[in-house]
Amino acid sequence: MDLGLHSKLVLVTGSTAGIGLGTAEMLAREGACVIVNGRTRARVDAAVERLKAVIPRCSVHGVAADVGTAAGCNKVIEAFTDVDVLVNNMGIFEPKPFGEITDAQWLRFFEANVLSGVRLARHYVNGMRARNWGRIVFVSSESGLQIPAEMIHYGVTKTAQIAVARGLAETLAGTQVTVNTVLPGPTASEGVSGFVGELGAIIRQGPSHHRARVLHYGASVLAHPAVRHDRGSRSAHCVHVQRAGIRDDRLGSACRRRRRSRDRLNSGRQAAHWRPVMARGDCASTRAVRRETPAVADFPACRPRA
Repeated sequence: MDLGLHSKLVLVTGSTAGIGLGTAEMLAREGACVIVNGRTRARVDAAVERLKAVIPRCSVHGVAADVGTAAGCNKVIEAFTDVDVLVNNMGIFEPKPFGEITDAQWLRFFEANVLSGVRLARHYVNGMRARNWGRIVFVSSESGLQIPAEMIHYGVTKTAQIAVARGLAETLAGTQVTVNTVLPGPTASEGVSGFVGELGAIIRQGPSHHRARVLHYGASVLAHPAVRHDRGSRSAHCVHVQRAGIRDDRLGSACRRRRRSRDRLNSGRQAAHWRPVMARGDCASTRAVRRETPAVADFPACRPRA
């Protein structure tokens, strides 16, 4: 597939692993000159070498900088004063009860997840407008629409990204510069794997029935046919986990889409499968698709407690 990106200079932030690295690889295969970014020189160099190993003739550069800070963004801008495509992928997340999130943590998440993209887009959009061509992509999350109860601060920043992208797109009406937001669902990346492990450690400290329900959740999701490895994705090479109808109050990310159907689940009716679907075209979004599924009795985690 020719996306018209040959020889275009593309910056992908947070691209030493996960969705960012998959995106960088896809863009490199399209013939783009890719800039890999990460916080440490070692990880950046490793990602660059990996891309060159799988795509021998690719053009890949690296810049080590923490774009979650103003100093880090300035370092990237000094190294590459202009780009054709900006992919704001870098982001942080962690589970924390709402009452325990301090002001400092709120500010840290906002600066890393929102201001990183704002600072870079504010600089690079000037050159794009002057050339009358450019692409800016914000990698948000479905958490921007379905705020996760276990990390509200993260969800708020993902919503803010959507708002920034929409507002910036309005200012570029009539030009050949586009701004879009991608809302991925749960992805088996390096960061998410660590996140799931952290949740598991928390649950292991609780009663045995919580441990059993977490194990059932992991087995049912990973073994379910809805888990697919998408090699042909236009956005990134990644694993899309399409959640089944499972509810657990200790795992907000696993039951966000089930809350509206809680009464139906408890009454013993059939559950519904919901999966994120990427829309075609320049704009990417998430919509819910209902499919027939086994009865609730087939999902022990969905059964109401006695």
